[in-house]
Order: sequence, then C-alpha cells, then structure tokens
Amino acid sequence: MAKKTLEDCRPGTLAGEVVIVRVDYNLPLDEDGAVADDTRLVRTVPTIQYLVQADAKTVLLSHLGRPEGRPDPSLSLRPVALKLEEVLASPVGFCSETSGPLAHQAVRSMESGGVLLLENTRFCPEDAQNQEAWAEAISFGAKLFVNDAFGTAHRAHASTQGVADAVRRRGGQAVAGFLMEKELRFLRGAVADPERPFVAIIGGAKISSKIDVIEALLPAVDRLLIGGAMANTFFKARGYAVGDSLVEDDRIDTAIALIELAGDKLLLPVDVVVAPGISAAADTRVAACDEVTEGEHIGDIGPRSVTEFAEVLDGARTVIWSGPMGVFELPPFQSGTFDVARAAASVADRGATVILGGGDSAAAAVAAGVVERITHVSTGGSASLELLSGKKLPGVEALSDR
Repeated sequence: MAKKTLEDCRPGTLAGEVVIVRVDYNLPLDEDGAVADDTRLVRTVPTIQYLVQADAKTVLLSHLGRPEGRPDPSLSLRPVALKLEEVLASPVGFCSETSGPLAHQAVRSMESGGVLLLENTRFCPEDAQNQEAWAEAISFGAKLFVNDAFGTAHRAHASTQGVADAVRRRGGQAVAGFLMEKELRFLRGAVADPERPFVAIIGGAKISSKIDVIEALLPAVDRLLIGGAMANTFFKARGYAVGDSLVEDDRIDTAIALIELAGDKLLLPVDVVVAPGISAAADTRVAACDEVTEGEHIGDIGPRSVTEFAEVLDGARTVIWSGPMGVFELPPFQSGTFDVARAAASVADRGATVILGGGDSAAAAVAAGVVERITHVSTGGSASLELLSGKKLPGVEALSDR
C-alpha cells in the first residue's frame, strides 16, 4: 500500500509545529573529526528546506557509527551540525543529548523555522532496543514524523519505527521525506515495471549476502551479470580451479541451483585478473576463468569480461547494479569495476534508467568519476538490498498509509 509523503502535508498546517525528522547522517569523518563526505546530508536538504519554509520547528534525529549504546565523543554529531549549517547557509542548533531535560528544553526553546540536530541516537541503548517509552520521549509530542533515512529503514529501531508509531498513536502522521520517497519510487519501480531490456549487475564478495536479491530479480530481469569475488563460487560450481581465491564452499550447491535456474539469463566473467596476493603492489596477469593456478588470487574481472558486460549493457533500458566487480580500492584490481561503471554511465547518458544500490557500488561510481551521470544512486546499501529482495522495511511499514 502506498505511504504518505511530505507532499501530503500542506505547508500552511506546519507553521509553529514541532516536526521530528529521521535523517541518515552516518557520515565519514576525517582525522580531524570533520565531515569527509556530505553526500547523504546534502540529499536531505530538500526535506529540511520544505519544513523551514513552512515555518515548522524541525528536530533532526540521526545515528553515527556504532557506539554500542554508550556516549563516544569521537562519534558525536556536533561536526555534522556544523556541516549542515554550512550547507543550509543558516543557523542549525545542536543539543548534546538525544533525550532528557536538556533535549526537551532545546526543543521547547526553538523558534518557528528553526532547525535542531540532537545527539547520536545510538549513544542510547534504547534506540536499538526500540523501547516504546523512549520513542515516545524523543517524539516530543509532535504530530508529524518524517522519515528521510532510507539507509536505516531496514532497522526496527526507536528512531525509525518507534517514533513513527508514537506519533501515529496520538493521531498524528508519519510520512516519507523527499529522499525516502525518491528511493522507494526508483527501487520499487525498477523491479515492478522496468523498461526493457532490464539488466542486473550483481557483484561483491559473497553469494550469501546477495542470494535473496538474485532470486528476487531473476524472474524480472532479461540478463543477470555476476562479478566480484562471489563469481569465484560460481566458477567452482562449474568445476574450475580458483587457486587461493575467496570462495564460499558452503554455497556451491546454491550457485549450481542458480546457474540452472537462470539459464541463458546468466552471464559470468570469462576472464579474470589474478595475482599471488591481493595488495596495492601486486604483480598481476589476466587469465581465462578456467586457467587460474594454485597460489593465485582472483582480484577483478578481466578485459574480455568487461567487453561482454558492456555489450549487454549497451542495449539496456533499465539497469540495477549492486556490488563491485573486484577489489576496486586497490589500483591493480580496479579496471573491471571502473570500466563497468563507465559503461553504465554511458547507457544512462542515452536515457536509460541506471540505479546503483548504494554502499560499494556508489563508492565505485564516485571513484570512477561517473556518479553524477547515474540516474539514481541509493543512500542505503543494506536497505536497498532488502527492498530489492522483496522484504518489508520496518521504517517504511511504520509510515501512514495514503
């Protein structure tokens, strides 16, 4: 069932009202503790600006890192508040607590049109425990909750699901922010009604982390391209030697079943880049996928594989890509991922819908210099995988039905 979005909330009804907004400001910090990449923050700006222009009192909730339910000064959101203030070019308040008297006083003191960021929700164990009383407390009596944190929508936490439930219990509304709405529209739409040919590129290290996505996408796609270390398990399933490469031996039967199920839809690499070890200084060679020798490690797909993948992509009208083709962080093994990224970007340039599933795929597109050419880059790696797998996301299910 369709969920309500911020567009369903008329600006005239928001003036002077406290609005709780869950954002995903789990941003990387540099050695000095400053924000190193503000991509996720920037993409929440339309939601925040809509509320500011409506004269609402915007209270932001977010987590940062994994503090395990305890305060950790190195994971404070204070630097994020400073970055948000810079991006918005207007004041952003910061409270060093998420709940309690100080937080409630900070919210009560807000002026209409103001923005306040509360401290890291995961400094409090109640967040991950989804404690109802704590969720009620951090909802601050609001009648509107906006979830714009797609990257955490797969978590049944107090700040994602619990606050939505608390606001709805008191007769209020829980709606998707503009970023959340865009994520759901692209990811759900791509699978439900894709323009064809529809091609999926699945990479990364393990079949076990992508099996649900592969099984969910197989009936929908026209071609399925497999790369990354997970391809090694498919190679072994076909009886090829993989040297000392990473393999999930307990998933070989799964790979055999997927090969049979996919039939002609499946395209595996035909050559790979191998080396005695995976390192930045590795001495590499290109080998056919059935000619890897003992002691060698597969670190990337080879040039013939890139050509075949690019040929399939060339005619695509919808592309979903999740997971790199190799260890792209290291120069000897980055060509496969970067060349596939460029091929995907070229398809997008010609009007195809190209969606990257966040995480390493997004990082690879940035490193390859093509991210601005991609139709949609998801902000949620795990959340996008679960959504593409057909699973329900607690943070989305808790929103008000339209």
